[in-house]
Amino acid sequence: MDLLRWTLIFLVLALLSAALGFGGFAADFAYIGKILFFIFLVLFIVGLIFGRGRGSTL
Repeated sequence: MDLLRWTLIFLVLALLSAALGFGGFAADFAYIGKILFFIFLVLFIVGLIFGRGRGSTL
């Protein structure tokens, strides 16, 4: 959940920078947010694949 939080933080910073007209900053924040999003997505899919073999411990 930590990566998701950072992705959302960079998304908000990119939108705020774009609204204020700082194009370079918005592009940088959007790029970092994109990278974190794809890392989170890959880790989520890997977790689904490897977590499937385990039974419920409840």
